[in-house]
Amino acid sequence: MIKKLLIVLAAIVVAFCGYVALQPAAFTVARSAEMAAPPEAIFPHINSLKKFDAWSPWAKLDPNSTITFEGADEGVGATAKWKGNHEVGEGTMSITESSPPTDVKMWLEFIEPMAGIADVTFKLEPKGQNTNVTWSMSTSHGFFARAMCTLMMLNPEKMIGDKYQEGLANLKKIVESAPSAT
Repeated sequence: MIKKLLIVLAAIVVAFCGYVALQPAAFTVARSAEMAAPPEAIFPHINSLKKFDAWSPWAKLDPNSTITFEGADEGVGATAKWKGNHEVGEGTMSITESSPPTDVKMWLEFIEPMAGIADVTFKLEPKGQNTNVTWSMSTSHGFFARAMCTLMMLNPEKMIGDKYQEGLANLKKIVESAPSAT
């Protein structure tokens, strides 16, 4: 009886590992929002990490989190390091490319709750008098991270995507309420 139970358990473990191994390691999350403002009015809110907390959905998750800034005030070389509760975690964000007023690229290093690296891109595309803002992140997960997401039934694309949508809505409120937005 125990032998059969061990065989069934081993089969479950092998099947689970096979399932996890077949999951894609690399993924991209992207969300867009149209804003009633020109790219020039939106760009400063993305190109400055000091302005990021005003609209970031993660800033609200832990009002007691700490953030320190290094390097440039904005654009290439601007760096922010944060540490917060289990929802915010710990990490570093740096602007690696900045092309006013349409593109900002960032590099993220997550330390906690799970280590990882990601590339983040903001693309601002004029659309008449409005601007379409796309926020995207590309990363990959190793076997262990994919296994944890599977076991915990987490969908990183949905979780991150929902936060991106919330952040874009916050940014939209800020730029559309500014006097120069109209």
